[in-house]
Amino acid sequence: MRLLLVEDDRNIADFIVKGFREAGFAVDHALDGEEGLQMAQVVPYDVAVVDIMLPKLDGISLLVELRNRRINTPILILSAKQTADERVAALQRGADDYLVKPFLFAELLARTQAVLRRATGSTEVTRLTCGDLTMDLLRHAVARAGRQIELQPREYALLEYLMRYPGQILSKTMILEHIWDFRFDPQTNVVDVLVCRLRNKIDRDFSAKLIQTIRGIGYVLKVPVEKNQ
Repeated sequence: MRLLLVEDDRNIADFIVKGFREAGFAVDHALDGEEGLQMAQVVPYDVAVVDIMLPKLDGISLLVELRNRRINTPILILSAKQTADERVAALQRGADDYLVKPFLFAELLARTQAVLRRATGSTEVTRLTCGDLTMDLLRHAVARAGRQIELQPREYALLEYLMRYPGQILSKTMILEHIWDFRFDPQTNVVDVLVCRLRNKIDRDFSAKLIQTIRGIGYVLKVPVEKNQ
């Protein structure tokens, strides 16, 4: 999942970025509302976390601008203000949720995941399965044939991306845009390296290889074919 954070307080932003990256998100950070607006128009983010008190363009104005431009990225508003009127105003203008500062990151993560579930209309989001490969999204646990597999955050993010689109070819560009941040240099082989690392953990000890390379295009998670009884 790719997330846009619009927050002018660098200490808070560093805390949020670190937490979401550890949870497997690719995170882009904008320091003011105008920068956030520009980024949101270029990148199709899965979700955005936006502070209200921002320089150049405040969070509510940013929210209104995005909705007026038919950008329907789910948005969670952060604010130090605790009045009900402000919460109602943000929700009426198109926010998907509202969280008051100070907050626990665990709650921010849980609310963000809930916003994503509502936005996608998904009713089954706690567990992904492809053959004997399973991913528990709540516990961040991965197993194949019952064997637990430890993954680093970007390995987990790549596997989740593949498992959400089984049988669909994902290009290197798609993977770069989904897993790395806005300013990452695409002229590298980081995707190939990451796929290699993930294969070593997911496929190496199994005869059936799930992660397939489509030469010149990208990668795909092979959907196992069930044998007729």
